[in-house]
Amino acid sequence: MRMLPAALAAHLSGDATSMCHCWRVTRRDGVVLGFTEHDHDLRFAGTDFLAASGFEAADSEAASGLSVEAGEVVGGFSNAAISEADVVAGRYDGARVEVFKVNWLASEQHVLLRVQEIGDVVRAGGAFRAELRRLTHRLDQVQGRIYGRRCDAVLGDGWCKVNLDSPAFRGEGAVAVVLGETRMRVTGLDAATEGFYRYGVFRFVSGANAGHASDIEDHRKEDGIVTMSLWLPPPLPLAVGDLFAVTAGCDKSFATCADKFSNRLNFQGFPHMPGTDFAFGYADGDTVHDGRPLYG
Repeated sequence: MRMLPAALAAHLSGDATSMCHCWRVTRRDGVVLGFTEHDHDLRFAGTDFLAASGFEAADSEAASGLSVEAGEVVGGFSNAAISEADVVAGRYDGARVEVFKVNWLASEQHVLLRVQEIGDVVRAGGAFRAELRRLTHRLDQVQGRIYGRRCDAVLGDGWCKVNLDSPAFRGEGAVAVVLGETRMRVTGLDAATEGFYRYGVFRFVSGANAGHASDIEDHRKEDGIVTMSLWLPPPLPLAVGDLFAVTAGCDKSFATCADKFSNRLNFQGFPHMPGTDFAFGYADGDTVHDGRPLYG
């Protein structure tokens, strides 16, 4: 049960109240911002809550237990509060949001209503609408590991142990021709074989998207012309001359782990696990279902 401060409880028991919502947003890069729907700035809990942000609460759902409730906040872009460039760059994705109810006449009278995370952010007409997710949404995420033929490690992590800082697995170049939102011709990768950077990471070093990283869908090389395709378009349009750095990709197969990275001993899958066709087969003396080991 949430206990209200005595002063706030006394205020709420009166005939008239002066309450408003405040939001404290903590981004993943450590930046802390405060916003309020009130028409004046407020300060409490060591944070300034700005009124110029245009924040206001939309409809929300509340539920007991571990259900995944959701709400929304809406507002306009402001250089003094939230910039469109920061939203486009994804700096608010997954940010922690603390929602307060505050007596704007005496801001020391406040109560924390809930803690949520920012989910999907929609931009339209110079404004934004941000989904607020209850922290229980994390319970829907996959935990632990499962058996599978393909590796479940992330290339370069502590399970994989491939050193992605090695020059053998890295490349640099520049955008030469923009072919679409996600496709481009590039220079600087002529030495790499076709497909070497497929499923790798593409990081912008300069230009409007500097610092942004995208997953690579495809890496093709035809008649000496190298083409790169990204799974999703970057926050801002591609531009000729953008510098980038890329790291090699892995399709999680045992053959790629052994041949491309010489890392078979750290493969985190089970390449010799029988498939469903074998599982539904039956024992006989004429095929591999005769009790012999599948791999010696």
